Amino acid sequence: MSEDREQESGEDRDEQARPTSAAARRGRRASGRSSSRKESGGTGSKDASAPKGRPTPQRDGRSERVSLFRRIGRFLREVVAELRKVIWPTRKQLLTYTAVVLVFVSIMVAFIAGLDLLFAQGVLQLFGE
Repeated sequence: MSEDREQESGEDRDEQARPTSAAARRGRRASGRSSSRKESGGTGSKDASAPKGRPTPQRDGRSERVSLFRRIGRFLREVVAELRKVIWPTRKQLLTYTAVVLVFVSIMVAFIAGLDLLFAQGVLQLFGE
């Protein structure tokens, strides 16, 4: 019996936790933001409508000029960082994949060469020489 009550109360909580309309979701989001700011342990003296201060230089629209060498250095550092994330194949996997590609390409070359020969013979038969 107590399990039924727990399930019912859980269902009620789910219904209350999930707003059904977009307006209800926006209202809930707005109320959640203001309460989470209050709970964050701030002094509480700041008003939500008070100005926040200067924006950071990136958001201010004034970006600093970075030298070409610094940009190249940053690019190379990022390339090295990405290459460290790559899972490189073992020698056995590399040989296996290479063999599969070569066999597939050989089959396709033979197939297309056969079609080319067949069409060439058909054109010669059709228009004769």
